[in-house]
Amino acid sequence: MKLLRLRKKQRLVFLLCVWCLVVDLNKAETEESEGGPMEKTEQTALYSTIQGFVGDSWNGSYLYPDPCGWTPIQGVTCDMYDDHWYVTALSFGTVKDNSFDCAEVPVIRPQLFELKHLKSLSFYSCFTTPNRYLASISDEKWLDLSKSLERLEIRSNLGLIGELPSVITNLTNLQSLVVLENQLTGPLPENLAKLTRLRRLVLSGNKFTGRIPEVYGLTKLLILDLSRNLLSGPLPLSIGGLGSLLKLDLSNNYLERKLPRELQSLKNLTLLDLRNNRFSGGLTKEIQEMSSLVELVLSNNRLTGDLTGIEWRHLKNLVVLDLSNTGLTGEIPSSVLELKKLRFLGLSNNSLGGKLIPQMETEMPSLSALYVNGNNITGELEFSRKFYERMGRRLGVWGNPNLCYNGDEIKNLSDHVPFGVNQCKSVKADKY
Repeated sequence: MKLLRLRKKQRLVFLLCVWCLVVDLNKAETEESEGGPMEKTEQTALYSTIQGFVGDSWNGSYLYPDPCGWTPIQGVTCDMYDDHWYVTALSFGTVKDNSFDCAEVPVIRPQLFELKHLKSLSFYSCFTTPNRYLASISDEKWLDLSKSLERLEIRSNLGLIGELPSVITNLTNLQSLVVLENQLTGPLPENLAKLTRLRRLVLSGNKFTGRIPEVYGLTKLLILDLSRNLLSGPLPLSIGGLGSLLKLDLSNNYLERKLPRELQSLKNLTLLDLRNNRFSGGLTKEIQEMSSLVELVLSNNRLTGDLTGIEWRHLKNLVVLDLSNTGLTGEIPSSVLELKKLRFLGLSNNSLGGKLIPQMETEMPSLSALYVNGNNITGELEFSRKFYERMGRRLGVWGNPNLCYNGDEIKNLSDHVPFGVNQCKSVKADKY
């Protein structure tokens, strides 16, 4: 009898435990599905901001229970603070199929700046009708975001005209500032150096003019891209203080004068692209101290000088070297054979003479594109059939009047005959 009572008591305890577990699971499920509530003021600010960009016809009626609930909006990211949902990221424009499509003339409403936890804000192909949209925002409104905003991206807005507001330099929590392919004009903000937390600064593809401002203090910067603008003047010497920099792209501007020695301090740099500018004064010897470089592109500048002043063995990580149309003279030094990882070598449209080094074939095993067209290279091309096959159409040697090739090496390989180069006369004579 005692055994029977014990078993009943155990069964009762078991059923009670199961019931408690079910209740807890249901409670957890309910809490998870409901999520935290969004403050009414936050929701009102968000809805008004969205309506400004996409039109008043949008009312969010399909969202339940709010934009951070079961039916989140593409382009809106939320996070929990003090048991409430707050907007942390907003993205407008056709980034994805279900993103917000901006109205023909979007309006940046002041409610945007009431989102006090906003960390990321981006506009992609949103402003298409020409207008000074950024100028419509007061400095005070921008400053409302100064404590939270870490990422600002304004990309591919062909109707975005006017200047980049200087007040943006007061957004001192920014880690990424991307203003890419718009129609912005005028000088760059003078106080960019105040953004000391920046890791990425991309202002390319606009119509910015004037000089590059000093960049003291941007010691955390990894990417600096000011390409495809109308910038002029010399490089600021403070650029040498960007010790963390990995990529520096200032191509397609009107920058001038000699390359500063301070570039040698960029010990972590992997990309240096200064093509299509007006630099002069020769290749600064200090470039050889940038041993981490993978791509060095200086084409279409007025550098002049020769290649012998650089100890190329220090640049053993180079994969791309483009010095085309830079006014180079002299010969191609044998020291370039130290570039074992080099895949692309561009030396076209210079005044280089002498012979083309035949050991390029064997001692530069990664080389797959060689352009020396438009020079004064002389003599016979002493490469094997395999080299011509390897290079294919990526061998540019035309425009060297006193250069010829040995026909025996590429017999029956008409597709690999060097374009624009004649067969050596001595070879032709031997056939008769």
